[in-house]
Amino acid sequence: MARLTEEQRHKNMSRIRSTGGKLEVALRSALFRFGFRFRKNDRRLRGSPDIVFPHYRAVVFINGCFWHAHGWMSGSSLVQSPVLEESALYSLGCAKFRMPATNREFWEAKFARNRARDLGDIAELLSQGWRVGIVWECSILGKKRKEKIRGVAESISAWLEEGFSEPFRTF
Repeated sequence: MARLTEEQRHKNMSRIRSTGGKLEVALRSALFRFGFRFRKNDRRLRGSPDIVFPHYRAVVFINGCFWHAHGWMSGSSLVQSPVLEESALYSLGCAKFRMPATNREFWEAKFARNRARDLGDIAELLSQGWRVGIVWECSILGKKRKEKIRGVAESISAWLEEGFSEPFRTF
């Protein structure tokens, strides 16, 4: 197995974007075409949601399956939240997530921290009266990407317009 030098690893990691990735831009464009207006990465809200719909009091996070450990179930529940069950957010069987083979303890701890942060952010937003949507990378990647993005945008549209009784939703 090839190991990267510290300089190569730094170069790779520095190119990973936290905002404005291709999927995020494509989904925002689709939502804009549907007539929605929104804020991007609003730092005033906990977790800096990727898309904020103030009119609907709703936020959407676009989560990468690797960094948010989609499909990985840890040994114990990470956050005791009366509002949100961990299993509601992290479903089993995502093909986009694979636990790295090297330095496993580091990655398990990192993913556990990421999850705890995500669940805390979501619980806080829900307690403030915001509706929270999570778009998983695996739902809009792959063959027929444009159709998938349009489908997710339509689902978000329906959730915004009609889903007021649904405070939390994954797409």
